[in-house]
Amino acid sequence: MSDLAALARQHRLITDIAERGLAPLVIVGPTTDLAKLTSHMEDNTHPLSRIAAVRQLPDAGVSGVLASVQDWLRDFDVSGVICSGEVFVDPAGALSEALGLPGPGSWASRVCRDKVMQRVILRDYGPSWRAFAPHERDTAASSVYPCVVKPAGRMFSSGVVRVSDDSQLRAALTAYKPDETILVEELVTGPEFSVEALVHNGELLWSGVTAKMTNEASSRYFTEVGHTSPADLPPSQREALVAANAAILKDLRFESGITHAEFRMCGGQPVLMEVAARLPGDAITMLWHLATGQPLEPAIVDLALGVRPEYPVPTRRAVQHFIEHSPGRLTDVRCEGQTVSWIADDGYWPTVAPSSANAPARCASVMVGLPRGAELGPLNDSSGRSASVIVDLPWDAEPDSNVSAYADQVELVIDREAELFST
Repeated sequence: MSDLAALARQHRLITDIAERGLAPLVIVGPTTDLAKLTSHMEDNTHPLSRIAAVRQLPDAGVSGVLASVQDWLRDFDVSGVICSGEVFVDPAGALSEALGLPGPGSWASRVCRDKVMQRVILRDYGPSWRAFAPHERDTAASSVYPCVVKPAGRMFSSGVVRVSDDSQLRAALTAYKPDETILVEELVTGPEFSVEALVHNGELLWSGVTAKMTNEASSRYFTEVGHTSPADLPPSQREALVAANAAILKDLRFESGITHAEFRMCGGQPVLMEVAARLPGDAITMLWHLATGQPLEPAIVDLALGVRPEYPVPTRRAVQHFIEHSPGRLTDVRCEGQTVSWIADDGYWPTVAPSSANAPARCASVMVGLPRGAELGPLNDSSGRSASVIVDLPWDAEPDSNVSAYADQVELVIDREAELFST
């Protein structure tokens, strides 16, 4: 269960499933351009051509998803269920449990999809907070400023904003839909990390800590603009993050699959921001492939099939860095000596090959997440980011200088007259 953007990023899942002699059956939601996905499936040079069947649903409700796959359950011997798109976390967990197949468990999936449930059930790990249902919107308030306001059901940092007083809070509330539940949370300061984990039958097999960079220092938003896997941390901090994540997964009774949890380190202690029962977003799976020398996707398929996978420890470091842009219309992206991948247009993320442990730093990929002609503006959420560079580094290399050297070679060609005209 996925969408086109995640399918393009995780096409190794499709390839790995097909190479095992299994048929990849795909469910996508309403945001997927089905005509574009179908065109990729009809192109025998495209990895998504190995999809056996696709079905688009108007929403990700559990009953609707289960009803829509009745014929597949009759016509196929279904061997596994994988969720790579956030909106399908709940139905994917319910379906795998209903079929007696490996999965997170319906309870863990339900909690991982609902930010308010996470705050209630995992309250010992997160910040102070208060939720306001739609009918309580007029009473929304905070006892301390600054604080963070976020819609409980969205993703990609959409709608998440820092507010400094009552007037900013009231203004922020007007941007949400009338049926959205809103969280008002304590502002937790400190560096942000994610913990990726592989779990088999309740046993935590592997954990990796990724450092995150956001634009919060220059804006009121929390858009992710960089990732480093693994994070360059003292062992004590890494162990604290891994231990906190393990305790959370135990409390959730998480059974099998991959998880992606986000934390802040505040005063040396991990504070949970949220936890997801799916593959991580952006290029994090690619970063772990470069860092360890082994792709994550076969391990994820193993877990869905009930096979206990092995995944190695990292021997290198890898970074995704998003390029800053100015407002206007994006007409081209150039980087001398590098092929630029337009992943939104091609429906395909480049396949990278890992380096040997002691190989020098290199630019592994330059990718553009928006289509040609897209309007660029402020980074209020992840959907507005344009190009990024992937840098593969030796373990002891200094990331910032190496990444900057490659990022500086990327040129965004922007038509600013279009922006001025629209203004």
